[in-house]
Amino acid sequence: MARLANLETEYPVLDSTVRNFCASHGIFSVEDFLIHDLYMLAAFAEQNNSSERLKEGIAQVLSIIDDMHQPWLNGMELLEDAKRNKHVFPTGIQGIDLLLGGGIRVGQLTELVGPSSSGKTQVCLRTASNVARNHMVLYLDTGNSFSPQRIAYFLGKTINPSSAQAKNQFLQKVMSNISCHSVFDIFAMFDVLHQLESYLRCQDGRGGCQMRLLIVDSISSLISPVLGSSSTQGRALMTSAGYLLKKLAHQHNVAVLIINHTVGGEGGSSKPALGDSWKCIPHSRLFLSCDRGSNNYNVSILRHPSMASGKAASFLWELTSGDEWECLAICDQIVITVVVNDPKGMENGC
Repeated sequence: MARLANLETEYPVLDSTVRNFCASHGIFSVEDFLIHDLYMLAAFAEQNNSSERLKEGIAQVLSIIDDMHQPWLNGMELLEDAKRNKHVFPTGIQGIDLLLGGGIRVGQLTELVGPSSSGKTQVCLRTASNVARNHMVLYLDTGNSFSPQRIAYFLGKTINPSSAQAKNQFLQKVMSNISCHSVFDIFAMFDVLHQLESYLRCQDGRGGCQMRLLIVDSISSLISPVLGSSSTQGRALMTSAGYLLKKLAHQHNVAVLIINHTVGGEGGSSKPALGDSWKCIPHSRLFLSCDRGSNNYNVSILRHPSMASGKAASFLWELTSGDEWECLAICDQIVITVVVNDPKGMENGC
């Protein structure tokens, strides 16, 4: 979301009087506005000599936030949207791809839910390695879980070139199509997503290799810190993040894959984090789990626009120590061009 200083041209009411008042309360952007107590802000505005102007400014910012929510679509528009966004990206994991009818859907937001060590990050890395063969991928890493060595391992298992040089060249090409950005709070994510939105506007209509997959690993680690027991601003930030991710997917035909963790539910069962306000945001929700003491993983559909909830499948992570070390050696030999915290990195690759 934009800084208030950049909005005056479009919204004249957000003039220097309003901005100076907001700045005196530590508010410089729409994000800052959301995390403040709006009742207290309105009370301070009432005590100001320019109270009417300030209240108009506050109302205008609230209107901007309301306008961010997606408009209603009629049946024909929904049908056209379904036709346009029918393409899928295979994850490269047979069980998941068979369950989803080919893979994760382009133009939609897919969420992976599961407890710790259930394979969520591995699915993201496997999907990134598969999509990056022909498209660019942006990976937002919130917990230092991105592993170029693991991606190199996945790639090494699926290719059989004639020489080691050809294998290294292929790995270099695919790795250069992946940009990794470390983000550790929700505002850093907003900054990266707005940069991505500008980049996607420029790439639309151009040929060649394009950004087609966005991964957030994980969304819950960014949103949970701003959610308080009675924090309406935190929930507004959560809704805005979900809206922006869906907007990027829908308007620019990007597949968005995000990770959510689980929390304790009734009767000792686990449930997706972020609560009821979030559960309606993803188009699809998949629940991942791992059989204790084995490499057998399970995936089931919690929510899907065209498939019944409860459908499930299983898959294996086949990994031998020899293959792992071989790919680590290959990864060390090539130049890994994964970009960390460099907005211009989205322009590289392909």
